[in-house]
Amino acid sequence: MDLSYCIVNTDGRDLLLACLDAIARTHPPGLSHEILVLDNSSDDGSAAAVQKSRHDAEVVALDRRRGKAENDSHLLRVARGAYCLLLNEDSELCEGATAALLAAMEADPSAGAAGAQLLSTDGEPKPCAWRLPGIATAVAGALFLHRSLTVQSGGARTREVGWAQSSAMLVRSEAAAQVGYLDPAFFVYSDETDFCKRLHDAGWKVLHVPSARAVHHDQLTTDFNRARRRIVEFHRGRDRYLRKHASAPERLTVRLLGAWFYLALALVAAVAGGHDARRYLLHARQELTPLRGEGISEAAEEYNRRARIAP
Repeated sequence: MDLSYCIVNTDGRDLLLACLDAIARTHPPGLSHEILVLDNSSDDGSAAAVQKSRHDAEVVALDRRRGKAENDSHLLRVARGAYCLLLNEDSELCEGATAALLAAMEADPSAGAAGAQLLSTDGEPKPCAWRLPGIATAVAGALFLHRSLTVQSGGARTREVGWAQSSAMLVRSEAAAQVGYLDPAFFVYSDETDFCKRLHDAGWKVLHVPSARAVHHDQLTTDFNRARRRIVEFHRGRDRYLRKHASAPERLTVRLLGAWFYLALALVAAVAGGHDARRYLLHARQELTPLRGEGISEAAEEYNRRARIAP
């Protein structure tokens, strides 16, 4: 098997079907492939919709919700392809994307993963590859030089990067197995950062391939209360990454610089308007106390608890 498409879905039926339609439109001819869909205990009939669709996809339907890293790792373990293309249900491959990712990996046998250039729903390029987190990137953020010094996506040339977003990431199966797949301790956020760091540590490269383009639909809510759990989980993942890969003094430095960055943004938002200063203040708080609050993982636990006691 040449290629396995690996899609994780949670309550995204319509987006999932669009993702599968894009695979059918863009799959390079002549390559053997399989499509694996892991449905994360959805309530919207996603699994049944895929099974009734025209797409020849194998569905793994969970009866309880798990984290993204654990689900991606499950698919990587059972996939038969020499390469696995990790996709979110809200990602749509553009024409030529899969071929460009495969070509980049084939041209560099030391590449363990390659990320596509992600586009917004409106077709605008989004930052999707960065330098690995540390003091240097935290200083760049504190000086508001993040986009020029830390973001590594964009441009027209395939290049080595620190880490790439896994919304549309091609992974060499051999490399994933060597490093032990994604760490399930990361529920979501920083899971691919940790994965790419471990690929680098094992001698593999991570690439950004601008000629491979995929739409990653914008789903982040503008409602502060609904966004709270994501912000908590985001900083929890950052903290877990730093605990794995940085010393205590480095972690403290990164936290202080990160908190300064968000507090400055909150001040600008409060004075100039246009953004919700409360979000930035919550980011600053979670940067300093990342274990505080309830995130997406607690919401999943509550969902699983209700599902077990439901009649």
